[in-house]
Amino acid sequence: MAGFEIITNNLPVLTVVLPLMAGFLTPIVGLIDRRLPWYWVMLATFVILLTTSSNLVTVITTGTIHYHLGGWNPPFGIEYVIDLLNGFVCLIIAFIGFMVSIYSKESVKKEVPGKTTQFYTVFMLLITGLMGITITGDIFNFYVFLEISSLTAYSLISMGDRGDALVASFNYLIMGTVAASFILLGIGYLYAVTGTLNMADMHRLIPNIYESKVVLAALAFFMVGFSIKVGLFPLHAWLPDAYTHAPSTGSALIAGLMTKVGVYAMIRFMFSVFTPVFVIDMTRMTEILSWAAALAIIMGSVFAIAQSDIKRMLAYSSISQIGYILLGVGLANAIGMQGGLLHILNHALMKCALFLVAGAIFYRTGIRNLYQFQGLGRKMPVTTTVFLIAGLSMIGVPGTVGFTSKWYLALGSIDAGQWLFVVIILVSSLLNLAYFWRVFDNIWFGHPHEIEHLQRDEAPLSMLVPMVILAALCVFFGLFAYYPVHYVLEPLSEALLGIGAMP
Repeated sequence: MAGFEIITNNLPVLTVVLPLMAGFLTPIVGLIDRRLPWYWVMLATFVILLTTSSNLVTVITTGTIHYHLGGWNPPFGIEYVIDLLNGFVCLIIAFIGFMVSIYSKESVKKEVPGKTTQFYTVFMLLITGLMGITITGDIFNFYVFLEISSLTAYSLISMGDRGDALVASFNYLIMGTVAASFILLGIGYLYAVTGTLNMADMHRLIPNIYESKVVLAALAFFMVGFSIKVGLFPLHAWLPDAYTHAPSTGSALIAGLMTKVGVYAMIRFMFSVFTPVFVIDMTRMTEILSWAAALAIIMGSVFAIAQSDIKRMLAYSSISQIGYILLGVGLANAIGMQGGLLHILNHALMKCALFLVAGAIFYRTGIRNLYQFQGLGRKMPVTTTVFLIAGLSMIGVPGTVGFTSKWYLALGSIDAGQWLFVVIILVSSLLNLAYFWRVFDNIWFGHPHEIEHLQRDEAPLSMLVPMVILAALCVFFGLFAYYPVHYVLEPLSEALLGIGAMP
């Protein structure tokens, strides 16, 4: 019992330590047997999923968890804090990581031959970085984990299509370094005027120095840096190539998680380091963000229509979908915020499923040009049905997760008196229909040419299972959005906006 109690009390730090140790041990596991890293990583991500689930349940039932590393109390020591916001995001990271790890076995073997152990090592270190970003309550510790996640993401991308992947990775490195420089400058400015690196301590001190130009400059640096990290139009130049040329497993993981964690960081800094009063009323930063997000929603969809490569189409679609999340944040009312936060979950499910399908199609056919998908529905019915469900979710068909997000965002826009945003949401849904219909038309109604030689031949079971689970969740949370909204997002949105206290 004592051992179990020790583990329970240390679950917050284990959320970061487990993937870190798993990453360092993966090369040793690979030396024992090259087939073992997949099993090892799948086991590790499952344990992490259990850990994050336990943390979120604890937060919902008993309140925010504070964990002081080494017994040093903040603001002098590093603190890990788990509240509803990062408990929710950590669970998404763990679940998507687990689904992608199950899927990865055959895909990695084919697309990254001879580098399986290296791939899984970087895979676990990326999970480590994302968990650390999300869970830390120390602003400089946040920056360290930001760099870990960035460096591992660059490495994952570089393992894809030979020359193109290296160029995409290098471009991402340049843009990521620029973003990190802006964020580091913001951290330095805030430390200079507050004398602390603890986020909660900064939040307490900043209201006393609202008029400081240094604080305003820090906010500007953070917003630009995070806008690059999440691929907010027009600071999205790194994103399409990175998603397109990474290995399929890497694309699914990065598209499903990287930008969501970037959005989490933006929300955390805006409302938990700075204050709602400062970003909503004094600087009107939320208003600026909402208009930038509205532009991203339209432009991402327009660019997606012009693409013929399925992964590139999905990449530009991600730019649009990030706009939905940030629109909800920028509306700065409870129902809009709930829609934005809900879309973090919904987009992770939808986009991860779509990239997994794209990888499965490439695994079986070697094709990524969507105009060559004619008749694929008769060849890979389960895979293409998953694509249909996730695509309908992206469009926002009632009964799917995409509809619930857009419904909340539309209600939030009406509540804010911004009817133009409602029009933008409707127009973007039509644009989504336009570019997804091309794929549906080719898959289900096209005459097979390029894939005529294939008999009915699905992807391996290890690839099908996570895709089907994600598609099922796209419908489940579309029909039962009440559960995440009631238990997590309603109290969370009110706490972020200063309407209520964080449980």
